[in-house]
Amino acid sequence: MNTTAAILPADYEAFRQKAIRLEYFTIGWNSIEAVVAIAAGVLAGSIALVGFGLDSIIETASGAVLLWRLRQHGEFEEVAESRALRLVGLTFFALAAYVTYESVMDLRYGHRPAESLLGIVLAVVSLLVMPVLGRAKRRLARRMGSRALAADGMETYLCSYLSFTLLLGLGLNAWLGWWWADPVAALAMVPFMLREGAEAFRSDN
Repeated sequence: MNTTAAILPADYEAFRQKAIRLEYFTIGWNSIEAVVAIAAGVLAGSIALVGFGLDSIIETASGAVLLWRLRQHGEFEEVAESRALRLVGLTFFALAAYVTYESVMDLRYGHRPAESLLGIVLAVVSLLVMPVLGRAKRRLARRMGSRALAADGMETYLCSYLSFTLLLGLGLNAWLGWWWADPVAALAMVPFMLREGAEAFRSDN
């Protein structure tokens, strides 16, 4: 089924170009976010911060996949849509596996992260930016009929949830000394990652 049949070609092209610009912004933003989060996480020994940085890397990869999909035309467009959707789904599963392993290890051995003011600031900024970006992607996905872009938009929304749980974990550790809040906050992200990964594969059937 051609997902673009319901709108005029000129309108679709305008939506496509806007979606491409959003993906370029996603890649640029998340590249910076990944560097800052992983560096701060390593310095503080925070699995939640490192996991957040890895999520940013995965979102960068997801953005690259969507750029590839958005640049396809004609008969190959439906094939690109399906492949992009599956690749986005795989990124959710990869992140869930890493975060689960590292969080369980931290809880088992009682690893205590240091305070990270930089991580807290990063979480606050991301919490402000990601919902706006995710909403814009989902809106364009509906207009274009793109399930892959919708899944990528949901991954961006997930980043805002990760920002909230990250902020909660880092804040409780910094203000109350609850070291376990960091890995627990990271684990709280996992069910959402798995759900969205499964949803991406179901949507492709």
